[in-house]
Amino acid sequence: MTNESRTNESKTNESRTNESRISQSRPNEKTARAAQRAPQSTPAPAASRPHDSSSAPEQAPVSGRKAVLTASLILAVALVLAVVGILGRRHGNEVLAQETRQMAAPTVSVAPALPGAPVDNFVLPGNVTAYTDSPIFARTDGYLEHWYYDIGARVHTGALLAVIATPELDQQLAQAEADLVTAQTNAKNASVQAERYKGLVTSNAVSQFDTDTYVTQAASTSSAVKSAQANVDRLKQLQSFEKIYAPFDGVVTARNVDTGQLINQGAGQELFHMQALDRLRVYTDVPQLYSQTVKRGMKIALTFPEYPGKTFWGTLVRTADAIDPASRTLLVEVDVDNRTGALMPGALAQVHFKTPPTGPTFVVPASALIFRKEGLQVGTVVSSAQGAVARLVSITIGVDDGATAQVVNGLHAGDQVIQDPPDSLLDGEKVTVVKPGTEPDGGF
Repeated sequence: MTNESRTNESKTNESRTNESRISQSRPNEKTARAAQRAPQSTPAPAASRPHDSSSAPEQAPVSGRKAVLTASLILAVALVLAVVGILGRRHGNEVLAQETRQMAAPTVSVAPALPGAPVDNFVLPGNVTAYTDSPIFARTDGYLEHWYYDIGARVHTGALLAVIATPELDQQLAQAEADLVTAQTNAKNASVQAERYKGLVTSNAVSQFDTDTYVTQAASTSSAVKSAQANVDRLKQLQSFEKIYAPFDGVVTARNVDTGQLINQGAGQELFHMQALDRLRVYTDVPQLYSQTVKRGMKIALTFPEYPGKTFWGTLVRTADAIDPASRTLLVEVDVDNRTGALMPGALAQVHFKTPPTGPTFVVPASALIFRKEGLQVGTVVSSAQGAVARLVSITIGVDDGATAQVVNGLHAGDQVIQDPPDSLLDGEKVTVVKPGTEPDGGF
């Protein structure tokens, strides 16, 4: 064997020896790693190792009293937290409700009622009307043949105003007159026959039955004559309406027809309008407060804007003797002599009444008046436990010049009157008061 072979053999044996060493060292490394992990594993139960002094001691059980105390403490804390939350929420709701009420309360401006002079007279508006006022209509059909008076014409009773042509009515009248003649002839003949038979029946020349027949015929023909005569009279009455006459002394204030216009009977078409102007009626409504101060026969002063500084006098001739439940006023009539023709119907008059002096009065702006179904009212503000509260007061006014109104009943000295109340203001409603030159105030 050569040296090279020996050398190779020795290297082979050496490599085998190294491999066996390596394989023997690997189990030792595994054993060491297992030993290092052993303390981290779960210890064996105490029963299997009764004499192992390194195991953990057992914990003592919790007593029942301590558990009850702990539960009670937790429950008390939870209860306190709940009460605090509820009280906080309730306080927030109350604050929100109060702010809402303050914002909902209407803001009003108030001022004290100003004292006025005692009332010893009052002025009311009056409507001037003609003493007699009459529209004139046609009572027959036809067409207008001619008219004789126009507007502004002064006419007397019986004056011919117009003529209506009625050819159809004329023919109907002619026919009715002919029928009347026929009925009269038949009645005369029946009467003669009845008399003749009455004479013959006494000598038994004719039967009683025939005599009764002719007597009955005479009576019926006589009734026919009366009927025909009534028809003729009716048509003559209608024919008389062809001519339109003035019913009284007065002035023609309207003419609504012209020549050739078709006329229909009835109230659907007014032909003329007439008014008697020598005396005029003035109607006015007196408030209930003064209804007992006006008497029949008292002299009343009247003024008109077209006659500044001039006074006309009239006489209170009648009243309605009843208070109107809608307006709480008494309707009165004042007659005025107008033979000079200075006044015209349809005008507006200022009627001046004298009255005994009344108690204290107050003046409020017209904007403070409230018109409702309960009557005329004003709003006042009073102080209460809840703050400023609105009160609606019914009042009676005297003189009203459009800008201010004189209150003769319902207000007292010191009352704070709402100057421009909202339409939705309610009695007893809380309000926010604003006085001139101040900020809104919920109190008063």
